[in-house]
Amino acid sequence: MAAPELGTVGYRPGAEVGVMAEPHTTGPVRGAAAPRDVLVATKFHVPRAGLVPRPGLLARLTQGVGRGLTVVCTPAGYGKTTLLGDWARRSRRPVAWLSLDAGDNDPARFWRYVAAALEGVRPGAGAPVEALLGGPRRPPLEAVATVVINQLAVVPDAGAVTLVADDYHLIEAPAVHASVAFLLERLPPGLRLVLASRVDPPLPLARLRGRGQLAELRAADLRFTLGETAAFVREATGLDLPAASVAALQERTEGWAAGVQLAALSLRGQSDPAGFVATFSGSHRYVLDYLTEEVLARQPAQVLHFLLDTSVLDRLSGELCDAVTGRAGGQALLEGLERANLFVAPLDEQRRWWRYHQLFADLLCQRLERERPERMPGLHRAAAAWHEEHGLADDAVRHALAAGEARWAARLVERHAESLLRRSEGATLGRWLSALPAGVVRARPRLYLTQAISAIVGGHLEAAEPLLADAEIAFAITGGEPYEPSCGRALSVLANVPGAIAFLRTVLALLRGDAVRAAACTQQAFEHLAEEDRLLRSLVVRNLAVADWLRGRLRQAERGLAVVVAELRAAGEGYLAMRVGYELGQVQRAQGRLGAALASYRQGLKATGEADARLPSVGMAHVGLAEVLYERGELDAALGHAAEGVELCRQLAFTQPLATGLGVLARIRHAQADAAGALEAIGQAEQVERSPQVVSLFNPVPVWRARLLLARGEVAAAARWADGRGLKAGDEPSWPREGEYLALARVLLAQQQPHRALGLLDRLHAQAVAQERIGSVIELRALQALAHAAGGDRATAKAALAEALALAAPEGYIRVFADESAAMARLLGRLTAAQRSGEIGLASEVSPHYLDRLARAFHPRRASPPPTTRDTAGLAGPAEPLSGRELQVLELLAAGKSNQQIADELVVVLDTVKKHVGHILGKLAAANRTQAVARARALGLLR
Repeated sequence: MAAPELGTVGYRPGAEVGVMAEPHTTGPVRGAAAPRDVLVATKFHVPRAGLVPRPGLLARLTQGVGRGLTVVCTPAGYGKTTLLGDWARRSRRPVAWLSLDAGDNDPARFWRYVAAALEGVRPGAGAPVEALLGGPRRPPLEAVATVVINQLAVVPDAGAVTLVADDYHLIEAPAVHASVAFLLERLPPGLRLVLASRVDPPLPLARLRGRGQLAELRAADLRFTLGETAAFVREATGLDLPAASVAALQERTEGWAAGVQLAALSLRGQSDPAGFVATFSGSHRYVLDYLTEEVLARQPAQVLHFLLDTSVLDRLSGELCDAVTGRAGGQALLEGLERANLFVAPLDEQRRWWRYHQLFADLLCQRLERERPERMPGLHRAAAAWHEEHGLADDAVRHALAAGEARWAARLVERHAESLLRRSEGATLGRWLSALPAGVVRARPRLYLTQAISAIVGGHLEAAEPLLADAEIAFAITGGEPYEPSCGRALSVLANVPGAIAFLRTVLALLRGDAVRAAACTQQAFEHLAEEDRLLRSLVVRNLAVADWLRGRLRQAERGLAVVVAELRAAGEGYLAMRVGYELGQVQRAQGRLGAALASYRQGLKATGEADARLPSVGMAHVGLAEVLYERGELDAALGHAAEGVELCRQLAFTQPLATGLGVLARIRHAQADAAGALEAIGQAEQVERSPQVVSLFNPVPVWRARLLLARGEVAAAARWADGRGLKAGDEPSWPREGEYLALARVLLAQQQPHRALGLLDRLHAQAVAQERIGSVIELRALQALAHAAGGDRATAKAALAEALALAAPEGYIRVFADESAAMARLLGRLTAAQRSGEIGLASEVSPHYLDRLARAFHPRRASPPPTTRDTAGLAGPAEPLSGRELQVLELLAAGKSNQQIADELVVVLDTVKKHVGHILGKLAAANRTQAVARARALGLLR
């Protein structure tokens, strides 16, 4: 069931906190645009070609790219970026370029930029990733990579896309490396990857090399040849050096492109070029230092001061440089530096943005710190102010901290925190917070609230309450200072600190099943709401409906959730409408109204439309449909929706629907006599990250696992689980934990303790009747019937079962009885016999057809043997019959699916598929998959 974690109006797909994702660029920007958008677009700009063509290396790149992964790995200054830019511009196939920086260690940001780069050359390829990365809780990175894989699974007429990721050495986050490795292991036909790095990336290079799926270019490959060195100097200076001087230059620089370029710059104006070449030698670092000093010494004072002052910037524009230096003319100076080939590279075609070569920037910055350290704080302050004014939060925070302005940086973090959460960029937010002094954080309540939100959506409920208490203390001390959230006041949760604290405490109470505290905190939240708190008010109203659900006030909960769903659909908030609609269906199921729940989930699918049928949020509707159809005994239809729901929900940041979907899948497989598949699915459900504090009403997976243990006869294991949960037969159970106590009652029945079970069931039944929870009443009366029968009171048992059937029949309940297996089957048989003999009467709703369906449901469906035909009559069949799961795998083999694709479709691990394939080959006496499929067709095993 859905956990009521934080949400309604203003969410983007995957969001779990009241923050709405702001629009942002998903591809290279063209034409007039805001400075932030223009700067983002520079990451996708393909660098210009170098002065010297390198056809041999270009040919090697073209040949190597076809292998899958190409790594261009050299130390700094060997011309990796220039070479790849030249290749990309010449390529006949689409090339997506991405220049990485340290900020891309945030996994969400990394994949968002990957998607935007792909979108620029393959429209539509990046949009699903962008949709997936909305919301505060980052989805599993494997899910993000899987979306990319699916989008590029087919090679179009234009050919596969090559994604070039430059400066990959700046990526240090293990999560990013792991997700890239995941992509490489499943690289789709429509994608090739090129990484430029100063060091070998921590990826499975050896394995890829062994498979022939890796091409490499190293420093030895990129060194200038003698001819290239001569050509470069000639193009850069106009000088035609003697062969001996070129050879000396080649020897001293070892073909190092940066050294050759600096030497060429230094040669300008030299009266004795050959003599100058003879004056330097040594390591690259020595050559770099020596030649840089030579180059800088020749610059006019105005240019030198400009270079030093702007060395604190990662990217440069005329306007930004003017703001930082306090002098006009930055655009003209940058254009002049580019014409002089002075280690400045344009980042767009319009020449609005540039960057220094990193080696050159480092030396400039070191010289600034050595010669003019007093200027650095002022330069950083000016840079922070410009970036803040232009909405470039990450750069503004970095420069404010570098300037020693911690309070300013903290204010920037507060202002932009909600925007980062809406974009799943929690890693960037964490980096900002960790850089702030503890004393500054203690004085700012919204920073505590930001951390509390991150803790809740990350499943760390125990960490959230102390943070909320700290926020309350800080707010009492500092009061309500002015606050301008980047998302706007109407869409902000943090703007209203007291309201946000009460709202988040409500969320914690709801997750823990504490209805009383949830109601009290909701009332507090209402008292703090202001007219402009549009989003926060919507969140509080939705929480009130969920609190009614917890208290068993199902009519009020249904009305409240239905109103919210209608408003969200009218507002075009598709994800939120699906999320709340999922909860609405759960409430209707609790009322015993399976038809209404089915209609709610189907309405969710209809409202989404065919164009968005593959959005991750749609998985919630499929999971809800699977639950209802399973209860009605429509196992094939339930299986289809469960598989679809699990596949889509794997991409959701909100993890409970995935866990629930896997749990339903386990129940379906068990009902189909696939015990191994059931255990595997429930095992995967348990691995989905959820806080152990979440009450069972919202996370039924542990209860379903206990029921599977009982069905397998593992009574002791189920009893240990109940003990571990602190469940006692004498407890006064609450509705939010009803599922756990029903499992305990089943344990007691399995332990031959029907009287203890009855006492617990009677208390639960009285509560369910009082709250008109008919879904619970049906299940409880069925269990009471089993308990009375086990205690020898058959008459009372039949009466209880008759009442349960009368309530269940109109809505088509099947599995609530069939899942109780042999004991229920016997009791149902006695009841049917008693009805036929006139001993007992059944309600008119309990038709013979319904009873017949119930009786059949107690016998798991098994795969039927294939028909015998003239073509197969003389052919020996399998040495051993194929199981139902093996037949499923066989059909997927016949469809040409790989083992990994089969594993993904059946929601099992890869090793399980390999075992099934091995069994199939053995049973069909086939040497390979092709033979197995051919033999299966001949035997009629495939349709």
